[in-house]
Amino acid sequence: MTPVSKRYADAWSAIVDLLVANDVDTCFGLPGDDLELLRALDAAGLDLVPCRDQRNAMYMATGYALQSGRLAVCALGKGPAVTHAATGLLEARESGAPVLVLAAGVPERRRGSGGFQELDQVAVTAPLVRWAHRVGHPDRVVPATVTALTRAVGPPPGPVYLEIPDDVRTAEILVTGPQPTLPEPLVLESVPVTPGPALAAIRASRRPVVLVGGGMRHRNADGVVERFAERVGAALFTTASGRGAVDERHPLFCGLAGLYAAAPARELWSSCDLVVSLAGRLEETAVEGGTPWPPVAVVQVNIDPGGLSAEFSGPRVLGDARHAVLGWSRALDEDCEAEHADATEVWANKIAIARKAMSLEVEAELARAATLPGIRIAELLAALDATAGEPRVLVQENGLQDMWSYCFPFHVGGGSIVPSEQTPLGFGAAAAIGVKRAAPDHEVTAFIGDGAFLAARADIAVTAPAHGGVLYVVLCNGGYGWLDAQRARLGLDAERHPFTRPGAPPPVVDGSDIRYRVLRDKAALTNEVLAARRFCSQGGTAVLMVPVAPDDIAPPLRDAGVVPQ
Repeated sequence: MTPVSKRYADAWSAIVDLLVANDVDTCFGLPGDDLELLRALDAAGLDLVPCRDQRNAMYMATGYALQSGRLAVCALGKGPAVTHAATGLLEARESGAPVLVLAAGVPERRRGSGGFQELDQVAVTAPLVRWAHRVGHPDRVVPATVTALTRAVGPPPGPVYLEIPDDVRTAEILVTGPQPTLPEPLVLESVPVTPGPALAAIRASRRPVVLVGGGMRHRNADGVVERFAERVGAALFTTASGRGAVDERHPLFCGLAGLYAAAPARELWSSCDLVVSLAGRLEETAVEGGTPWPPVAVVQVNIDPGGLSAEFSGPRVLGDARHAVLGWSRALDEDCEAEHADATEVWANKIAIARKAMSLEVEAELARAATLPGIRIAELLAALDATAGEPRVLVQENGLQDMWSYCFPFHVGGGSIVPSEQTPLGFGAAAAIGVKRAAPDHEVTAFIGDGAFLAARADIAVTAPAHGGVLYVVLCNGGYGWLDAQRARLGLDAERHPFTRPGAPPPVVDGSDIRYRVLRDKAALTNEVLAARRFCSQGGTAVLMVPVAPDDIAPPLRDAGVVPQ
């Protein structure tokens, strides 16, 4: 008879032991009545960041996973707790964040009886995650948890849902034999590339663009993407989610593609002859807005087949974009160095001219802002960049006026966490808490609107002692600026459709560990930001409310015609 290797009092104890074995140290969530999970976490020395809203818990876990590249865990109750977290599940899936969701569930004997908070939770969550499973027997707890962990970290990474019914969670768990482990990744750093259409297109290009997607996050060690861009003489762009994966101070970097690109950057796009898309999905905002996508071949590389778009002509490569870049660079190194040198130099000059033009546009915008009353958003971003230390990360929303921070070079350098194309309200406000937990040595600034702040306000207050150090910069336009801009575009009555109510900023966030200020004076802006950063460096949470004018809209959005002129 096989000897018993380990005995656990309940399912949560067995699951937490597996989490510890796989280097998980923090959970986020709002558990239901079954607080045995808290007992198991305490016994193992793991923290639970307590939340007041399941959506925010998911956003925090997603922020943690995106920043760290490691597994995040989110604990939920059952029934409405799961449906309330669905928006966060959707965001985690679209962001490719490795998040393990642990949820309670009604016992098997109560299924179909109309039991308390009974819901087919697997059916609800399955479309939103990479894998959804309800554990039906105590013997299946450990294997199911290992499977969930394996599928969450991928590749490709993404959220998974594991439901522990009440009768299973309270049962004794016996584990025989050695504890199962996660698969060992095969690390390949120098991969020979078989000659094919992708490499041929890169070799033939004279005016290439490299577009870096969110899948390159944590995959660009040693700057392999920048070196590849240098080797082929490419203009370097990112999608919104790919920002932070490359060095924004690199002389080839030209900002975000598509909707958020400055006019000089869009001119580069219109004259390129090849796009190399690395680990991105070619989402709508990256390919539309301003100048139309050029009619050129697109080389796509993605480890996830679902990330390879069929909407563009050109070679598609299924695989790790890092390995592809390393392999292509190795193959190109064997080419004649003098080949295409003249064409490459002309394109490099165009890139330099575009970058200079973008810098001059920023200077002109700041000069214009100085003549206007109140604090303008360009001035605010300049103050944030001027006062920031290193390392740092900016966590963003995707509302009308917080899109200023997407527009290079108004915000430069540091890391960046943004919502996916789903753009759920409040993601950045809550995700900043998870980001700070993942990177306690980083300056973390959340650049958000007042609508997003209100969506996360309760969790910002209650989790302040648990994370400490986040600076919230809140743009106050009285509500939902994007919707109000669309209302104005259609000529609808503002009184009948009050998407914004300009006036006082949102209510004060209480707490001795929270510093709250309303900024109106240009002259005091830099000193106020510095004071807030000092407070955050001591473990406090600072909230700076900045009233903004409705017409303070980033130039690329005005140019794209998506808002009224």
